[in-house]
Amino acid sequence: MVQVIFTRRRFTHEVLRATLGPMETPEEPRWLDEEERQAWFALASVLMRLPSALDAQLQRDAGISHFEYQVLAGLSEAPDRTLRMTKLAKFAESALPRLSQVVGRLEKRGWVRRTPDPTDGRYTLATLTGDGWAKVVQTAPGHVAAVRSLVFDPLTKAQARQLTDIGRRIMRTIDPDDRCLGGPN
Repeated sequence: MVQVIFTRRRFTHEVLRATLGPMETPEEPRWLDEEERQAWFALASVLMRLPSALDAQLQRDAGISHFEYQVLAGLSEAPDRTLRMTKLAKFAESALPRLSQVVGRLEKRGWVRRTPDPTDGRYTLATLTGDGWAKVVQTAPGHVAAVRSLVFDPLTKAQARQLTDIGRRIMRTIDPDDRCLGGPN
């Protein structure tokens, strides 16, 4: 399907060139060469399939979604296991309304508690409860095993370092202020 999109764009460009004539031809797009196309298809496949594979493992083994796990894990790594909802939304790459719904479900399970921020009542804090911490501790080994199996076992150490560098370079292009990746790059 992706290949059809590239072909259709080329066709559309040829139609525009024929319709507008040589003086009004739009600037030629920088089409991907064959090596770039193959790299893009490989990355796009990973971006589409890896989240589903991780989600399936977490649903099967822990009864939670990958997004729910990310929220719990984010809180587990925060000071006092507490974050403002706005900061947690940024960490989880989520809109605040979606995060609020998920945190509501996690609250009903007793894993998260929401309270007003005592330093500024305009904000809400999300805190991982003791039961929530236990859920993270119970779930993490299976999740790490899935990540290792799906991502790191097929790679050499050198390829894993390259993956880190590639991920950081792409993220700097997408969001130069992103702090999730850490490291010197």
